[in-house]
Amino acid sequence: MRATLRQAAAADAPRVAQLLIDTRAAFMPYAPSAHRYDELRAWAASLLIPSDGVVVAETQGSVIAAMHTECKEGLSWITQMAVDPAFVGRGIGSLLLAHAVRTLGSPVRVYTFQANHGARRFYERHGFIPIDFTDGRANAERCPDVLYELRANEHQRLNQPEVQDV
Repeated sequence: MRATLRQAAAADAPRVAQLLIDTRAAFMPYAPSAHRYDELRAWAASLLIPSDGVVVAETQGSVIAAMHTECKEGLSWITQMAVDPAFVGRGIGSLLLAHAVRTLGSPVRVYTFQANHGARRFYERHGFIPIDFTDGRANAERCPDVLYELRANEHQRLNQPEVQDV
């Protein structure tokens, strides 16, 4: 089975929102959503997908992961990444991350919760380093988080194709 990346379309909004809901439930039960599911679905459809920063991973016609990136104030950010829990550990996150590194300027930054040990191992394995730890007052969930950064010299490590066997 092969996963390919493509730009998200308006029709992907319900699935992208569901991926965000499912990954939070599976991997972040300590951080309940700051928004109701209907609000999250509306946000995905009206703001997230139209931002043109969302890439989805697809296999056999089904969206199995999504990532949102943006450049703001001279920095590149991964603001959302969600992989269907059934596909975690099969290279999909690495495929998305390699795409972000290939298409964004350096450095690339991402926040994750301090308690999200799986995400922290993932980013650190790919060369991201923690540059700040917060008490969570600045995020909607009020959970302590960590800011990671991938610097320019680490970009070459993530140069992978846009297709991955899963």
